[in-house]
Amino acid sequence: MYKLISATPSPYARKVRIALLEKGIPFELQTEVPWHGTTATPAYNPLEKLPVLVLPDGTGVYESRFILEWLEVKHPEPRLLPDTPEEILAARQIEVIADGICDAVVLLFFERMRAAPSAEWMARQRRKVEGGMRALAERVGEGFLVGGRFGLADIAAGTVLRYLSVRFAEYDWPAAHPALAAMSARLELRPSFAATVPVPQNITEKIV
Repeated sequence: MYKLISATPSPYARKVRIALLEKGIPFELQTEVPWHGTTATPAYNPLEKLPVLVLPDGTGVYESRFILEWLEVKHPEPRLLPDTPEEILAARQIEVIADGICDAVVLLFFERMRAAPSAEWMARQRRKVEGGMRALAERVGEGFLVGGRFGLADIAAGTVLRYLSVRFAEYDWPAAHPALAAMSARLELRPSFAATVPVPQNITEKIV
């Protein structure tokens, strides 16, 4: 059986958890705070980042985008990528946008921990978040994002939307983008989303 080393608020880990559930792949969930010295992450990922999918032979597959690609190759059914090259590229573009928003929120989160946060740095990250959200809003409709069926694009967009409520709650994105809010509400009703709701973790060790 696979083991997934995960953190409860991580949108990157949540993407993989959702994919595993949607594909019906059994796995053991190991929840950690990746910033603490007790994390097992370095034993499986030289970059010391989550998530990590640990294979039965002890090999670690890491970085969320690569794990999702790996799962699509090793466990192709049900398929999470669309059928045509154009739709695959569209789904990958949404994944890039969603990950970029997540990256900016993470940078904001840690900058706020500093004794003297940089207002200019935080403003830049907020612009990235808002720009990414506008790009997602341009692609949303009343159904699934790409190809008329649930897939990678919906996982990527759905996880970042919920993550904003965990790490950037002051940003009222539902008011700014009601169509995205409606899409998020639809996705959160799926069993795979309902089973992986992100919650904050308490970081007790100094990291910045």
